[in-house]
Amino acid sequence: MPTLKEVQLKIQGVKKTKQITKAMNMVATSRLRGAQGAMDGFRPYAEKFSEVLGSLADKAGDEASPLLIPKEDVKKIHVVLCTSDRGLCGGFNINLTDGAKNHIKNNPIDGAEYSFTCFGKKGRDWCRKNKNTITEEQLGVVGSKFGFNVASTAGKKLVDGFLDGSYDEVYIIYSEFVSMAKQLPVVQKLLPIPPIEKDDTEEGGSIEYQAEHICEPSPEELLGDLLPRNVYVQIFRALLETSTSEHAARMTAMDNATKACNDMIDSLTLAYNKARQASITADLMDIVGGAEALKG
Repeated sequence: MPTLKEVQLKIQGVKKTKQITKAMNMVATSRLRGAQGAMDGFRPYAEKFSEVLGSLADKAGDEASPLLIPKEDVKKIHVVLCTSDRGLCGGFNINLTDGAKNHIKNNPIDGAEYSFTCFGKKGRDWCRKNKNTITEEQLGVVGSKFGFNVASTAGKKLVDGFLDGSYDEVYIIYSEFVSMAKQLPVVQKLLPIPPIEKDDTEEGGSIEYQAEHICEPSPEELLGDLLPRNVYVQIFRALLETSTSEHAARMTAMDNATKACNDMIDSLTLAYNKARQASITADLMDIVGGAEALKG
């Protein structure tokens, strides 16, 4: 049975751990508000951008840009993996790396070469551990404040690599923010740009009104500029979603850790009281035994 001093030291240690987890929970909550605000503010732009792009693609045709044409022989596959730089956020990073592992496993291609662009230390470390080729790493982006230039710089390299034949397909793996308690890993194809599906019917089967966009210059010329920008938009949105998901996952993990500390403190306090009571009882027994011995 542990001594009173040992139990007391354990209680002090758990209380200090609780202070750390509570502080990290408050920091994550504060950062989550900013990240969620940026994500919610960008979503309408991304949705409207996709709507306009879909309208232009319908007018121009599927062969208006080489970014729309799939490669016949797919051998070189590039993956943009978005993870966090730090841990202590539950299974957030494991879900993303498992998503990358399952994507490779579930899409077997003979002789395929996979390469990675890593946003975040955890994804980079996973790639190094599994001896995957890393063409670029971006650290200190996910979970912090960043601008559109980060996505445009990374996206331009991907577009150039697709056009010059360095990559046959490009995917991005990120965490989609659904709610405070739910973040889903998503695998999305970036290049070649998949056809944008439009919902032509509403509930009940009636045809939904589709706005016709009048453009100047021609749709073909506009697509030449907008299609690469669509890649930048998708990367930026993925980074915003992943940042928000990271803060939400860390806040939930630290909240659970704080509750576990409270339970542990209650359990150790009970053990401390029992040990203290046993010590007092033993002292009383010694006193009574000594008194009885003196009487005898």
